[in-house]
Order: sequence, then structure tokens, then C-alpha cells
Amino acid sequence: MNYYDAPSIEKKWQEKWEKANCFLASIDHAKPKYYVLEMFPYPSGRIHMGHVRNYTLGDVVARYRRANGFNVLHPMGWDAFGLPAENAAIERGVHPRKWTTENIISMRTQLKRMGLSYDWSKELATCKPNYYKHEQKMFLKFLDADLAYQKESWVNWDPVENTVLANEQVVDGRGWRSGALVERRLLSQWFLKITDFADELLEAIGNLDQWPDRVRLMQKNWIGKSEGAKIKFALENNPAREHHHIEVFTTRPDTLFGASFIAISPNHPLSLAIGKTNKVAKAFISECAKLGTSEASLETAEKKGFDTGLIATHPLDASIKLPVYIANFVLMDYGTGAVFGCPAHDQRDLDFANAYGLNILPVVLPYGKTAENYTITNIAYTGNGVLFNSHDWNGLDIDAGKKTAIESLIAANAGTAETTYRLRDWGVSRQRYWGCPIPVIHCKICGAVSVPESDLPVTLPEDVDLSTSGNPLANHPTWKYVPCPKCQGDAEREQDTFDTFFESSWYFLRYADPEYADGINSRATAYWLPVDQYIGGVEHAVLHLLYSRFFTRALSKVGYLNLDEPFTSLMTQGMVCHQTFKDQNGKWLFPNDVMKEGSDWITVAGGHPVVAGRIEKMSKSKKNVVDPELIIENYGADTARLFMLSDSPPERDMEWTESGVEGAARFLKRVYQMAQDPTLAPVGATILPDSEGSARTLIRVVHKSIISLSDDIENFRFNRAVAQLHILANTITNVKLADRGAAEAKRFGIETLAQLLSPLSPHVAEEIWQCLEHDNMLANGTWPKADESIATDDKVNIGIQVNGKLRDTISLPRDSDNADAEARALESPAVLRYLDNKAPKKIIVVKNRIINVVI
Repeated sequence: MNYYDAPSIEKKWQEKWEKANCFLASIDHAKPKYYVLEMFPYPSGRIHMGHVRNYTLGDVVARYRRANGFNVLHPMGWDAFGLPAENAAIERGVHPRKWTTENIISMRTQLKRMGLSYDWSKELATCKPNYYKHEQKMFLKFLDADLAYQKESWVNWDPVENTVLANEQVVDGRGWRSGALVERRLLSQWFLKITDFADELLEAIGNLDQWPDRVRLMQKNWIGKSEGAKIKFALENNPAREHHHIEVFTTRPDTLFGASFIAISPNHPLSLAIGKTNKVAKAFISECAKLGTSEASLETAEKKGFDTGLIATHPLDASIKLPVYIANFVLMDYGTGAVFGCPAHDQRDLDFANAYGLNILPVVLPYGKTAENYTITNIAYTGNGVLFNSHDWNGLDIDAGKKTAIESLIAANAGTAETTYRLRDWGVSRQRYWGCPIPVIHCKICGAVSVPESDLPVTLPEDVDLSTSGNPLANHPTWKYVPCPKCQGDAEREQDTFDTFFESSWYFLRYADPEYADGINSRATAYWLPVDQYIGGVEHAVLHLLYSRFFTRALSKVGYLNLDEPFTSLMTQGMVCHQTFKDQNGKWLFPNDVMKEGSDWITVAGGHPVVAGRIEKMSKSKKNVVDPELIIENYGADTARLFMLSDSPPERDMEWTESGVEGAARFLKRVYQMAQDPTLAPVGATILPDSEGSARTLIRVVHKSIISLSDDIENFRFNRAVAQLHILANTITNVKLADRGAAEAKRFGIETLAQLLSPLSPHVAEEIWQCLEHDNMLANGTWPKADESIATDDKVNIGIQVNGKLRDTISLPRDSDNADAEARALESPAVLRYLDNKAPKKIIVVKNRIINVVI
């Protein structure tokens, strides 16, 4: 084949790799192991460009490590439970299992067309009973170890999807999938005790030195360890006699004398007690329920309050009286569900105080300011300073003030030092059908009873009606009714299913041996884990990654593992973006529906004017998407892969452009044609030690390219790796056949180019390798070795300074002696101009770097 036929070449090599079992992984203690993993996809039915980028990045790493002698595990599977399947089943009138299975088949075919080096024998799908029966057993072990429990809790309720959402799944007060405004509801829920590991999870972040800084910071902030004080405020006129005081947690006890009100959560027991007898309070509490329970939704909402008429007394000065408000911005499950408002030094409190005409008393004086006439109006002061208006604490700095405040509260029996966390226990109950059943049976006599291990898995009923509202399992006529395992009396199954993050919190462990009868093979995980390189989107920084870190520790505690951290190195790739387009009526257009005519955009059909918009993340709603299958069909998977790697550093967003894809395609065609060159030396020919001119230059560039690509791949600088491949290809093209050793150097250059290209665009690299008459496959081959002594340039560019300022640059033989370097520097016209026929005071030579002439 003397032309580049990408579809035929790619199909050919995919079949060869599969037939040769190139990517099967098994335990081999004779080799160092390397476990590379991309976050597994939800089987929506079609891959998108985000998938192409993510999986290409991982495949480059896997192929590179395999070529460097590592025993590589590179698996793929499917995060297959979830509401989208349920919703699709309702829309299409098919069972979620059928829809999911068909999507998996379709997406597996698409991924295989990309030439990814997956060990498909390790494939798993979380919706299969042979997967989720093991997590049911894990949950029962968590129950036995007091790491799981059930309680009534205020939850985020998505009224469209009719399910509970974790705080992390609420975005700007709306459900992360449906976009519906989230409500608060009190429901009985199952929880995992992630808070038991809060300190451990927080402290270990410091050891995750191969994770992006922003991800570590996001996790640290989410855990949110706070040191402060718990303070009691006595109530003066409370008709609800069971409530004699309000407990408040604060991280700023030093500002206690600036307090002007108390705010309690709408779900605080005192609020609920007031709501029983006060209709206005009850209505306000109902209104607050529409905000959900996440901090994000409360931060963005207008700050509102209901004056209860109650008065609290300042714990250190009984003459200070504080009104008590029910406030929509206070969360019941953070701290104590109550705060004292210090408007002068907290912007939220200041906005609230201004809205309700409350007192604003500054108690922290900025350094350099005087107390006289210092006031706060619309902007709270949150910086450093000294305390004033604070009785005996006046003159203390903030840290000393906090310490003294806590000592004063303890002495007055009005408070204690306290540590609290933003992190809450993980609510794992979801009110849906397409999820893993929770293995618990509820008996009126025995209470909540674990399903016997011999009865696992608890499977889902196939004859489910998804057309009704609410929980389909709760509505099923027979499935939920079972005898109690203890007393054999009438009982009901738990009708909630697990949050799908339950499945994704341990799938990377199952890959080590997906057929193991008892869930997690400790021998296999001891060999393969932790994951050496994990790749996925930064949107999972809190949800999936934090849960996985917790799950690994919890499983270790109950005996499955001996492991703390699941992922050694983490790379979060940027998004794939594309320009957006609209027609004259404001309707979104697909990129293939438009074309450029001169400087204007028009529709392909009809030539109507098009409004070109911003470059944004690819999304179906804005139609700025490109179908990977069309790109693979038209250009080939190697081209798509190469462009994904060449455009920008992987951690940054990249723009998908037709011109960029065409450029990648041209480069691969060019490289392929190089291998057809009849002037190449025969296979097995070695480079001549006395190669000259362009041949000698090429040999040096080859060795430099090996060093460069090795370093770039290991440090995720794939765009730089592609740039170096272009340099190498250009150098090969520029070889002059008349130069001694040219034919041998060109063969050496093209062979090495194929090897270096192999992790990035593997199909064409294999084809080139075969064209060069090699019998082995690059997929099983070794990475080329560089000779650093050859890679070193014969000459170096040296900067010449005059009195420390750069004035010229000259080229010198590497390691020139100082006398030669000084002589060449003094010949520089720039230096001669500054010397003005005078001798220099001295000349300083830093070998191979710089020459400084002092005059």
C-alpha cells in the first residue's frame, strides 16, 4: 500500500493486536507494574470528544509504559446504573437494562475503533449482579463495623427526578442533572460515616504530591476543618419551655462583643417548635425548604429572616440583648444549626443586619486606623487588626483574642473549645429503580435486619412500572414483601437504592480481578494497587475522588484491603471546546451545518447568514459538538488522537478546529510516505560512525527526540511531544543523499519516528514499522534508547554581556576553553563598540552559558 488509507490500516492493526492478546494483563513479579486508568464512562450510547481526549491521554501513558518494560494494567468498564437510563426507558418504552446493555455494546465498538490498548478481559459493568452483589456485602460489613447507619435527615430533594441529592450534586440550588430547584425534605436515609475519617483524609492530602494543587485545595476546603468555640446563649422569654438556651458554633469567638443577633436554621428544633403555633413562621420555614440544603444554594439566595420575638442574652455581658431570627442561610447540619451574627466582620451578617435594621458594632480595628469615628456601613471588614469595643480584650490581636475569648467562656461556664467539619456523612439512599438495592429488610418486630449473605445479591425486579411517580420499587406490588430473616414474620425490603457514587468508589479495585468470587482479590490488589496514573475531569474533584479515598480506607478497616490512598498520580484534563453558531432566528446550529465564505459564516443549506458566537465547552444543547465517529470515518482515529494531543497542554481546555484536524492528517500522511522512500538503507543497516553533514545532524536530532519525548510523555507535555515529532520529520526530509551515511541515517530516523509516534498514533506507526520490513509489532516492542553524548549539540549559543547586560550572542564549540571564548567575545562588534579601543577590566566566562565583559 503506497498511500495512507487510514480506515483499512486501523482495522488491520486492531485485529492483529486483538488476535495477539497484546494488552492482556496478569500478575508478573519479574516486571515493575503500572496501573493506568481513565474514569469509566456512563454508557449513554455514543462517545463524545471529551471521551476521545480522556482515553487518548491514558492510552499514550499505557503504551509508553509498556514499551519501557512495565507490566501494564489498562482496563475499561461502565458506570452503568443511574437515572438517565431510567428516564430514557420512560421516553423510549424500553427496560433500563436493555437500553444500557445496547449502549454498552455500541460504545465498546466505538472505543475499539480508537485503537485503545485496553485489556477487555477486565471489562465490568456496575449494573450486573456479579458486580453489585459484592458492594451489598461491603455495605453489610460497614453496618457491622458501625460505618453505616440510618437516620432521619433533612435532604436535598429533586422534585423532577423524585430522588435525594447529595450536597455535591446541587449546583446553584438546582439538581445537577435535571436543573430543577431543589427542596428540603425530612426523610429516613442510609449514611456512610465518612466523617470518621475526616482528619485522616485531611492530613493525607499533604502526601498527594502528584495531584493537581487545585484538586487538593478543593478537597481540603470540602472537608473544612474549623477550630472555634461552642457558645451557649440563654433565652429570656421562650414560651417553648424545653428550649432554655441556643448553642452556637463560631470560628470567630474574638468578635463576640460585636454580636447583634442570633440566627437559627429553619430546621432547628426551636424553629420547628415555633412553627407549630405560629402560622407565619411555619410559612417562612416552608419557603426556606425550597432552597435545598447545600451551602452553594444558600450563598446565592437572598438573605431572609423571621423575627421570632425571642431574646437571647450575651454570655459575657447580660446587658447585651440579641434578637433571635429564623434565617434561610443557616444550615442545620453544620455546627449546631445556629450562628451569632457579627455584621461588622462578616458580609453575609452585614447584609442581613442592613436588611432588618440591626445594630452594627465593629470590634476589630484595622492596623493603622483609630477607633474614633471608625464605622462599618456596606462592606464588612474581614482583615487583621486589634480588638476594640470588646471590654477586657481590647488591644489583643485576633489570634490572642480567640484564645482569650475561649478561656473567658469556659470560666463563665458559657462555652467550650470546639473543632467541627464542613464534611457531612455521606447519604447514600436514592429513591429510584435503576440502582443497586440496599440489602436490608425492615421488620416491625426486629427493626432493620441485614439480608443474609447467602441471599445476596438482592436483584431488581424485571417487571417494573416506571410510568408512575415516586419510587418504582416502593410501588412494585410484590418485590418488597419478604419474610424477616430473624423472626420469619411479615417484612419489607429496603426500597431505596444506592447512590451511583457507591459503585464508582471501588470499581478500580475490582479491575484487579473482575472474576474473583469474593469481590476483591487481596492478592491482586496488593500487586496492582494503588492506581499509578488516574485521569479524569476536575468536576470529580470532590464527589468521586473524595468518596473513593474514603471507601478505600473503609474497606481496609473491614478487612478487604491494606491500602489508604487509591490513586498515586492524578491528571485532570481540560474540556474540548468549539465555536457556537446561531441562525437568524437565534436557533443553535451544528458546526457541519455552517461554512465560512470570506470573513462571514453562512449556512451550508441556502447560504443564509450565521451568527458566530463564543468558543465554549461542547454541549448538545448548543449543538457545538462534533461526532467522533464522523472524524474517525473521514480522517482516522490516529488523526483524531494526534490532534487531541497537539493542540494544548492536556490540563487546559482545547478548541476543536477543522483546520487543526486537517493539519494532523497531513502530518500522518507525510510520515507514512517517508516510509515508502526507495533510497532508505535496507533493514538491519546501522548508522555509520563517520556520518557527515545532514546525516550527522539527523542522528543527533533522533537522540534528542528520544530524550525529549520520554520527558514530555512522563510529564504530560504531549503538545510538546508532537512538536518534537514535527522537528524530527522535518530533519529527515532535509537529509541530503550526497552526505555520507544519509541512507542509513534516514532509515534510523524513520524507524525511530515510528517508535516515538506509536503511543500517540499507534496504527500508522505499526504500518510504517511493517513497511520498513520489521517482523515484530510496536505494541510489543521496546522504547528506543538515547545516547546523551550524541544528543548533545556540537555547538552552543553563548550570550555576551557587557557590564551584566546582554549585548550579543555567538556560537561556540561546546566546552571551548576560556581563552578561545574570551577571544571570540572580544571580536564581537557590539563589545568592540562598548570597549572604544580600551582594554576590558576583566572577562568572566561561565562555560557553555555566558561571557561577561567588565569595562
